[in-house]
Amino acid sequence: MYKIYIMLRIKLKGGERKDIFINVITLNVMSKAIASIIGIRKDKAEQIAGFIMDIFGYDNRIIDNILKPEDRQLLYMLESEGLISTGREEEKLYDGREWLTHYWELKKSKILKYAENGVKKNKNILTSRIKTDSAQRRNIYKTLPDDIWTTRKNYGKKSTQF
Repeated sequence: MYKIYIMLRIKLKGGERKDIFINVITLNVMSKAIASIIGIRKDKAEQIAGFIMDIFGYDNRIIDNILKPEDRQLLYMLESEGLISTGREEEKLYDGREWLTHYWELKKSKILKYAENGVKKNKNILTSRIKTDSAQRRNIYKTLPDDIWTTRKNYGKKSTQF
């Protein structure tokens, strides 16, 4: 796998120059990491990775208030898998009030690690959650008592209440 770096050349005091290399997370790297850690097909992982890359753009961090609830749900799932983390900062405004900002941050080192090495999951997180939810929905009727189905039936009697 190819890694992409950004090289920054910094001029230090005294005229000395120093080169700094920064890892860049690409769509390919992100999709491999997602497919590896979540255990989904590559095409689905590319869709999710594309969405994540669109949200983050060239930044490693985004502010939470730009997200819709559906978007936030996906980020919570990726956070539970260790690819993204959350944080918050408090700023003091000029009038003395405090402003709290929540943000999401890519964990570049983990993303690169999972993209390179991979972690094979035994089951797909997304489908296992869906299967569990549908099984619980089907079994809810078994928990109800038998007479619950007849409580609203009148059995041919006329009601005297209005």
